Amino acid sequence: MKKLGLILISIFSALVAFQILVLKPEKFETTDIYDDIMNRGYLKVGINTDSKPFGFIDEKGVVAGYDVDLAKHIARYLVNDSQKVKFYPVTPSNRLIKVSTGEVDIVIATMTITPQREQIIDFSVPYDSAGMAILVKSSSKICNITDLSDQNVGIIWGTTAEKTMLNLVPTAHLIGYRSYHEAYKALKNGEVNAITSDDTILSRFVIEDNEVKMLPKRYTKEPYGIGIKEGKGSAKLKNAIDFAINDMKQKNIINRLHKQWLG
Repeated sequence: MKKLGLILISIFSALVAFQILVLKPEKFETTDIYDDIMNRGYLKVGINTDSKPFGFIDEKGVVAGYDVDLAKHIARYLVNDSQKVKFYPVTPSNRLIKVSTGEVDIVIATMTITPQREQIIDFSVPYDSAGMAILVKSSSKICNITDLSDQNVGIIWGTTAEKTMLNLVPTAHLIGYRSYHEAYKALKNGEVNAITSDDTILSRFVIEDNEVKMLPKRYTKEPYGIGIKEGKGSAKLKNAIDFAINDMKQKNIINRLHKQWLG
């Protein structure tokens, strides 16, 4: 089971190579992404709309959240206009492909920087961090991660929680879902006994539903980074985004965004 991560990386790399070499190869010629953005005049950003408060569709049908506001700030640095950004929905399972194939310029989607992912894409400097937590029903007798042995545990495909659970509780029965909403429904109807993911994302369910709770301990430290296509054509873009994030940290913009959306 611990080899699963390496196997998935190999499969993903093969899929990306297939798309680049076989499917419309003219789309994937090496170009400078930063120059493309400047010529186009706007930024294409992949956002997970199922990760409130980072990315979600609000009551007006507009994409909103921490990552959305961060993207607008990045656009202001790159093209001098926070409104010059176009959002594309991504999921934890397809966000690496979306940025690797150039469908989006960058991905801002609560994506943890890991050595495995750095073999596939590049990352900005971290803009925030989270910790892996466990969500259970309020009536549950589960008190810590060891109690998940032989239990059904919901994870979201493509997240770091899957690998962490395989390492910490190899006897847990992991059940994968495509979205946080699906995993939450599975917890509520008893299909799983717990959900494990970033505390920053699971906290939304605790705020909205007093029938669930988050256990107090955090089992990892997850630095969030902006995903960028790997390669020479991304160097100027990465430098520009790193400058923007570091400048926003110095000007307290990142801290204000964190407090606004996470409290």
